[in-house]
Amino acid sequence: MQITVNGQTQDLSIKDNTLLIDVIRDQLQLTGTHSGCDTTQCGCCTVLMDQVAVKSCTILARQAEGASIQTIEGLAKDHLHPVQEAFSEEHGLQCGYCTPGMIMSTVYLLQSHPNPTDEQIKEGLAGNICRCTGYVNIVKAVKSAAKKMQETHV
Repeated sequence: MQITVNGQTQDLSIKDNTLLIDVIRDQLQLTGTHSGCDTTQCGCCTVLMDQVAVKSCTILARQAEGASIQTIEGLAKDHLHPVQEAFSEEHGLQCGYCTPGMIMSTVYLLQSHPNPTDEQIKEGLAGNICRCTGYVNIVKAVKSAAKKMQETHV
């Protein structure tokens, strides 16, 4: 199968029941995408597939054939993406396990809601669970990222 991950086309040999997260982590060695619950509950495995946030732990890799996948590693080019900067600056990182999924969901959220309300942020991050201390700093990071993206036109 052929898949494009972070702008690079990959030709892969996989079994039909291989999950997308296993291709990303095990075959491509992109370990920034985390596997948390394996049931689509926690959102740690969120990636963008053709610019749409999906949970890679419940997507068969074959479903992504021909698609463009973006992982957390694909966000930063020469410098951090504004969402990554905002999570760092606003202390939205916490333990960091959920962070890649939170950031990918935020990127997706800000594509459709460049200036999100609290309700839109809550809805956009639903399905991404932080088990540390809560969402106050994560919400602050989303708002800061929105402002940064408007200023830099990302």
